[in-house]
Amino acid sequence: MRTRAFVLRRRGLVFSASRVCLIVWLGLLSAPVAFSALVRVVSQTVGSDELLLAVAGPSQIAALSHLATDPSFSAVVNEAQPYPRVALGGDAESILKFSPTIVLFANYSRSELVEQVRRAHVQVIVFDRYATLDDAYGNLRLLAHAIGTDAKADKLIADCRRRVATLEAKLRGVKPVRVIAPSIYAMIPGDQTTFQDLCDHAGAENLAATLGHLHGHMPPPSEQLLTWPIEQIVVAGDNLDDALAPFRSLPPYSLMSVVRENRAVLIAPYQISCVSQHRIDGYERLAKELHPEVFK
Repeated sequence: MRTRAFVLRRRGLVFSASRVCLIVWLGLLSAPVAFSALVRVVSQTVGSDELLLAVAGPSQIAALSHLATDPSFSAVVNEAQPYPRVALGGDAESILKFSPTIVLFANYSRSELVEQVRRAHVQVIVFDRYATLDDAYGNLRLLAHAIGTDAKADKLIADCRRRVATLEAKLRGVKPVRVIAPSIYAMIPGDQTTFQDLCDHAGAENLAATLGHLHGHMPPPSEQLLTWPIEQIVVAGDNLDDALAPFRSLPPYSLMSVVRENRAVLIAPYQISCVSQHRIDGYERLAKELHPEVFK
């Protein structure tokens, strides 16, 4: 009898322990924070670096792109410093060595690289919409849902919307300043570009879109450009004189009075092409440059 009772007690203990293990396991599955901590994300583009650093916890970030700490392209130079970076022009092995569970690409990433990572049975997210702030919000939500940090994305987006609403209120009633964004690469941004998005939120009229009817980045119509009523040109850099210097000797810009008279405003290098929520920094910077009177 003692032996039978002992066996029954042992079985009861085993059954109880099994129930505890099952409950704990089910609890882990239902706890998004604990589960999301198992995620390891590699970002292959600077835009996805900015998204990832905004919604991920430090333990979820396996590696960032090679541009993450380059201030010419990145809004998150300081935040990116602690993390390893994927080598420039690296192959799938340079990504997989970080043991990722998710890899972030853009639709301009090398297609063969994306497929190689997929064939390694790693989840791939390819961002293909980034022209507007709403696109950035969508990308934040997509990424946050994949790594279990939806609430973090919701809070960030709410904060972003408050900033945009505050800026919109300040600019209400101002006359848009007529601008272009010249480039040394024989292209100029029209509509459906990040520069157009900047103009839409900063009290500016992008003449390449409204008068030039350019879509995306296209060669400037040089003869027409000389007739446009440009009030300011928008250049990117750390110093206005340095940023404006190339255009003083580059036709057709060198022939324009707006260049000769130094009628130019400066934004940070990354802001003219930012595809993440950090583009709001550019809205605010450009608005202050073009409409200083409303920020006094």
